[in-house]
Amino acid sequence: MKTSVLELENLVQGFKLSYQIEGKSPKTIEWYLAFIGRFIGFLKSNKMPTTLEEVQKVHIRAFIHYLQTEAKTPFRGKPLSTATVQGYVRSLKAFFAWVVREEYMEVNPMSKISVPKGAVKILNTFSREQIVNMLEVCQRRNDIGYRNMTVILLFLDTGLRASELVSISLDDINLEDGLIKIRHAKGNKERQVPIGSLVQKSLWKYINHYRPKPVTPEIRQLFLGDYGIPLSMNGIQQMVRRYGAYAGISGVRCSCHTFRHTFAKNYILNGGDIFSLQRILGHSSLASVRTYLNLFAEDIKRQHQHFSPVNNFIKGGKQRKAPFTKRTADMLRQVVRGNRVNGVSENVWGLRKRGVQIMLYRLQEKTGLPCNPHTFRRVCQ
Repeated sequence: MKTSVLELENLVQGFKLSYQIEGKSPKTIEWYLAFIGRFIGFLKSNKMPTTLEEVQKVHIRAFIHYLQTEAKTPFRGKPLSTATVQGYVRSLKAFFAWVVREEYMEVNPMSKISVPKGAVKILNTFSREQIVNMLEVCQRRNDIGYRNMTVILLFLDTGLRASELVSISLDDINLEDGLIKIRHAKGNKERQVPIGSLVQKSLWKYINHYRPKPVTPEIRQLFLGDYGIPLSMNGIQQMVRRYGAYAGISGVRCSCHTFRHTFAKNYILNGGDIFSLQRILGHSSLASVRTYLNLFAEDIKRQHQHFSPVNNFIKGGKQRKAPFTKRTADMLRQVVRGNRVNGVSENVWGLRKRGVQIMLYRLQEKTGLPCNPHTFRRVCQ
C-alpha cells in the first residue's frame, strides 16, 4: 500500500464517502469533516506527522490540550466551550473507529482517550411573563405579526428545532387529529408531533387567512415571507432575537433552542413523562432527555416544596399512596416534631446514622410495621 493512501487527508475522503452511504445527515458529515480538518491543520502547523501510521496518542492529546487552552472561536475570538471541545473529541473518535473498521490500522489511538467532562449548567428558559411579553409585541392584525405569533406558539407547544419548523409543509399538517409529521428531522428520522387545541386553531387561521400566496404553486412550505418565499432558518432565528429585544427580555438567550428547553421543562413539570418527551423531541436515546431532569434546579425545588412527603404528612396535605398507614403517619409526625410516642422520645434532627437506626427500630417495635430508611425512601418516590 502506498504511503500517500495513509495520509489523513486522503482517509478523510473515504470516511466522508462511507458516512454518505450509511445515510448520515449532511450536517453531521459537515460537522465531522470541519473538526477533523482542524486536527489535520494543527498537526501540519506544529510539524507533526500526518500519516496514519505515525499519528499517536501524544499528538491527539496535544491537540485536545490546545483546544482547551489556546484555541479561539473564529468570529468572536473567545475560548472554546467544553461542549465544543467534546464535539472535537467525539469527531476524532468516530473517524479513528472507522479507520479501524476499514482495517487501515489495528489499534485505535482514541480507545483510551476519554471525552472531557464539563460542568453541568442550569438551562435558562423563558418565564411565563417573558412569553406573554413576546406574544404581545406581535402585531396580530397583519399577516407577518400573526405568522410570527403562530411560530412562537408552535415552538412552545412542540419543542421543534428551527430546521424542523421551517421544513414543515402543508401536507405534513393534520389539524383534525392534532398531529404534525416531521419529515426532515435530525438523523433523517421521521416522527409525529402532537399539538394542542389552541395551536390547532392558530394554525388553521394562519393557513386560511394570513398565509401569503406562494410565488409558485410548487411551494408547499407552511411559513412564508412577505413575497411568498419560504422562511429560512436564519430568518426564524432573527425574528426570535428581534422579538426578544422588543419585549425587553434579559437574563436568558433569545433563541429557537431556548423555546425547545422551555417546552421540555414545562412538559416535565406539568406531569409529562420522559419517554413521551423523548419521542416528541426526536431524541434517539433517553440520555439526552434525562439531562432535563437535572438542569431545571429552581423549578424542581419549587415542585419539591409542593410535593414534599414530610410536609404533606405534617400539614395534612394531599399525598400519593405511601407504604405507611394513617396510624404510622401520625406517629411519624410526632417523631419529626420531637414528641414522645408511646414511650419513644426521639428528635431526628442532629442524629447520627446509628441514632436514626435505633429510633426507627423502636418505632417499628411500637407499631408492628416495617419501618426502616428504605421504607421512608419509598415514600418520596
